Amino acid sequence: MAPLEKYMIEQGAPTLASLKTGTLFCVDTPETGELLRQIGQWDRRLSGKGISITLLRYNGRRALVYMYRRSQLERDLTSEGAAELLARCGYASAEPEYALSRLRERFCEGAEFPHEIGLFLGYPLCDVLGYIKNRGRNSKLTGWWQVYGDEQSAARQFERFRRCRDIYTRLWSRGKTVQQLTVCA
Repeated sequence: MAPLEKYMIEQGAPTLASLKTGTLFCVDTPETGELLRQIGQWDRRLSGKGISITLLRYNGRRALVYMYRRSQLERDLTSEGAAELLARCGYASAEPEYALSRLRERFCEGAEFPHEIGLFLGYPLCDVLGYIKNRGRNSKLTGWWQVYGDEQSAARQFERFRRCRDIYTRLWSRGKTVQQLTVCA
């Protein structure tokens, strides 16, 4: 298993930079002990900067790790339309701790991937709804997510995320630490 910080930089730079609410990454690992140790360690290290890290799902060989900014998650989940979508998906509350617990349950229910997860990643509501309605087909643009709404705005955001990832990867490879690269929020 690669160190968790590699995933945090390569996939989560926009979240570390406070440009994006959250990031998901898959970690191949035959057991969870070392991964859970790293998750706990990074969660403690970055909590003062507004970042939380948690395990969402483990299937025996692959773990789904979620890194997020709690303040942004709360804003996103309680925004107009988002709370209604969560309610339709069986969430009794849009409060982040409850919603994360319910999201874990939705993964365990298993029949269908919980596409409302886009809300937890900071995707625009119209794109999350478009993805659900179109079953992942007919998007206008595909990048960090599939776009069904404002493709010009999304394209600009994709470029910001790409530049952020490239800069963070370069700085990390030159010795900057994840803590040094994490923006306080």
